Amino acid sequence: MSKTPQILSTKLRTVLSQFPYVPRTFGLVWQVAKGWTVAWIVLLIIQGVLPATTVYLTKLVVDGLVRALRPDSSWADRRSVLILIAILALVLLLIEGVRGILTWVRTIQSEFLRDHITDLIHQKSTAVDLSFYEFPDYYDHLHRARVEASYRPNALLENLGSLLQNSITLIAVGAILIPLGPWLSLALIVSTIPAFLTVVRYAVGHYRWRQRITPDERRTWYFDWLLTSGDAAAEIRLFGLGRHFQDAYQALRRRLRNERLEMEQRQVLAQLAAGITSLAIIGASLAWMVWRALQGFVTLGDLALIYAAFNQGQQLMRSLLENVAQIYANTLFLSNLFEFLSQESLIKDPVPGDAIAPEQISQQIEFQNVTFRYPDSERNALDDLNLTIPVGQIVALVGPNGAGKTTLLKLLCRFYDPVGGTIRIDNNDLKRIPLLRLRRLVTAVFQQPVHYNATLSENIEYGDLDNEPGPEKILAAAAAAGVEDILPRLPNGFDSLLGRSFAGGAELSGGEWQRVALARAFLRQAPIIILDEPTSALDPWAEADWLVRFRKLAAGRTGIVITHRLTTAMHADVIHVMEHGRIVESGTHDQLLGLKGRYAESWAQQKREAIDGVSTTGV
Repeated sequence: MSKTPQILSTKLRTVLSQFPYVPRTFGLVWQVAKGWTVAWIVLLIIQGVLPATTVYLTKLVVDGLVRALRPDSSWADRRSVLILIAILALVLLLIEGVRGILTWVRTIQSEFLRDHITDLIHQKSTAVDLSFYEFPDYYDHLHRARVEASYRPNALLENLGSLLQNSITLIAVGAILIPLGPWLSLALIVSTIPAFLTVVRYAVGHYRWRQRITPDERRTWYFDWLLTSGDAAAEIRLFGLGRHFQDAYQALRRRLRNERLEMEQRQVLAQLAAGITSLAIIGASLAWMVWRALQGFVTLGDLALIYAAFNQGQQLMRSLLENVAQIYANTLFLSNLFEFLSQESLIKDPVPGDAIAPEQISQQIEFQNVTFRYPDSERNALDDLNLTIPVGQIVALVGPNGAGKTTLLKLLCRFYDPVGGTIRIDNNDLKRIPLLRLRRLVTAVFQQPVHYNATLSENIEYGDLDNEPGPEKILAAAAAAGVEDILPRLPNGFDSLLGRSFAGGAELSGGEWQRVALARAFLRQAPIIILDEPTSALDPWAEADWLVRFRKLAAGRTGIVITHRLTTAMHADVIHVMEHGRIVESGTHDQLLGLKGRYAESWAQQKREAIDGVSTTGV
């Protein structure tokens, strides 16, 4: 029993399974450009009818020429031919005009659509949980969505337009062709099937290949970034890594290139075989019609009509099938976009009836038996942790790397939810506070603050954009963080562009960038201040000055400072020592020294290193 019908049925089901993405894409187009979309459809209908009109006018012109060239023809016969030729010329001119207008309208649609989809990707990227960034699969989805979104929706839009236009033209041509012999339509359809199957087969193959190579493609991007980025430039040169990464990039690209070329070679050969099959069917059909014309069964005008209609019909059928195949290919890739946009966050706002929205904190922050592990990790980052931070207190968290200090702060900001236990603010579970409201209660400097390539003023203003801070507040935040020390070497003061990504930008040192980040955090008048290694890039003199400023700024607010420098931690009201995801010691600096435990050992170690001239490594 032949497997061909089963294979065709499977391919058809595979194709149809992708077509739900077509209305979703069209919905995006309609959402951003309704008026232009209506104009686009009207122009497509006009452009679809005009080619069939030229086919029919060609028949009339040929028949008219036959009559006009007879010896007994009249002026009326010649005049009618001239009129028909003029009408045909006008129709051809109209086709060109509509084509130009249609290109302009489609360009406008494409620009709106591309910007809208990019905005959707940006919205989703800034809304998904931080846990998404723990998985390579997320980056694969993001990579495919970003790469394909730049042109696939526009390609699908163009394919849909061509499909509509060619369908209209084919229906009109069919109305002319069918009366001359229904079997011509059948031959036309049969001749296009090999080409259609070839296109669909390799569309699926190309899609699966692109899915498979996404990690490798991202790796080539990574090698390219290493070779061209300023962030890696110093180490690349110092350790002589340039040639190594160039070779790695070229080896990966060579393999991907060879796979692509082999696939293209197979596709070209398959298309050639399909084309030969189609030409054989068309050639036989046309030979039969010429034989009938020689026998006098059809007129010269009818033969011209048959040839023009059959020739254009063949092109239209092939275009239609290619449009369908291209639509299918584009929807395969658009599935990546819609899969990315459908990513669901686990961190959600509370239901309206259970939500609370505190403006301030009046009592305490409390971690009750909190346990947490990162995705795909078997080790608990926090293990049954209990911690109470009274309002208005400045606490320091110290401990070795991996002890869970930064994790604790991520849970407080609700970037993650604990797998066990609860976190409360004023006896209210964090999950009852809407995310935007919760995060307005917090300001922070993270361990690796972002270096925004913007003006100094904008870098600080980003800390509280919602409240549109004026120059006075920005200046006060800058003064609180010691940013005024940077100003003398900046060409335009607060209006100076920072960073080297754009022309005219001034680069800062690590400590100066840290001060800018501190100013950004200070600008937001939030009741909770979180500082993760705030003095790591400051020298001892700058650290001492900053500590004085911070104590004044944090008055009346709750401060949480993560630090490896015990000279910073000693100024806190309470110091908590963490190990293995738990609090193992708590007290003031003097109390902890008196315990002669882990903190006292680290303090003695840091004192020895300072005396020996070794930079502090921290607890």
